[in-house]
Amino acid sequence: MAKLTVERLKKQFGTSIAVDELTLEVAQGEMVALLGPSGCGKTTTLRMIAGFVAPTSGRMLLGGNDITRVPPHVRETGLVFQSYALFPHMTVAENVGFGLEMRGVSRAQRGPLIAEALGLVRLSHLADRFPKQMSGGQQQRVALARALAISPKLFLLDEPLSNLDAKLRAEVRTEIRALQQRLGLTTLIVTHDREEALTMADRLVVMEGGRVRQVGSGRELYEEPRDAFVAEFVGRCNLLPATREDDERVRTRGGLLLSSRRRADESSSASTLAIRPERIAIEPGHHAEIKGQLEAVTYLGAHTEYQVLLGESERVVVTRPTPVRDDPMLSVRTSDPVSLTWDTEAPRLIPETAKD
Repeated sequence: MAKLTVERLKKQFGTSIAVDELTLEVAQGEMVALLGPSGCGKTTTLRMIAGFVAPTSGRMLLGGNDITRVPPHVRETGLVFQSYALFPHMTVAENVGFGLEMRGVSRAQRGPLIAEALGLVRLSHLADRFPKQMSGGQQQRVALARALAISPKLFLLDEPLSNLDAKLRAEVRTEIRALQQRLGLTTLIVTHDREEALTMADRLVVMEGGRVRQVGSGRELYEEPRDAFVAEFVGRCNLLPATREDDERVRTRGGLLLSSRRRADESSSASTLAIRPERIAIEPGHHAEIKGQLEAVTYLGAHTEYQVLLGESERVVVTRPTPVRDDPMLSVRTSDPVSLTWDTEAPRLIPETAKD
């Protein structure tokens, strides 16, 4: 395994900039997720690192060696495609050994390497089957084995779970993470699924419009978002445009005076108050300082979501465990008065406009 360094990587298609001056490091044995909406540049970035797309400018180093202009097949990277890209006419063993064959590894040497890779993904007993005889999860593990068989210095995953159903996706992502940690694989994964990124990666790189918005652990990005885009992309978030009045209070555009001690920017009074739905407590009646009217209740199984109108224009969403037995929230109906409370450390003030 080796450290990956990306320096000011840029890709321009005509007048359109897909990736704009991206700089990134992935430490040896670390798993980093490129997270963002469709068209943000994350897949283009991965394909430049894999060698399938030539960068307009910038450079990439793997283990200290410049690989910017090195052909894909000699970069020592293992890539797992979104579509798996298995050859239907080849058996599982032949698919896994394909990369080895292309690298000139003899048939005698390929056998043990194929067996080892299939053992890692627990598919040794299916070596003679064809892809069409396998489930989607099994095909995904074949694709993983093929990438692992060449003993890559860098493991690249392009939306590897997007073709799986929800239950299988959860199982396979756990398997991939366990395998990555056990083997100490330096790994870069592309995904638009925040839950996938949060559960699998050591660090997340949130991208938007070809640029990096914020880099950090899942906890850092969730608890300390740099701007409104990051706050909303890594999890559900209430965002209230506000103006700081003093060190501990802000006034929203709807006129509410609220408290917040956590600030991301000290240079401007214009801010956005960000607070996660699960950090808000709700109870029937107008008993607290923050009073509202219940507009909607959505049952989500283990949790229930409440939409609340504060004043004349401010709306917030509250998420809490679904009430049971004698919980007073069981009797609350749409249009009923409710009160909200939260710890003053729960909201966060973020800049009104993100700084690049």
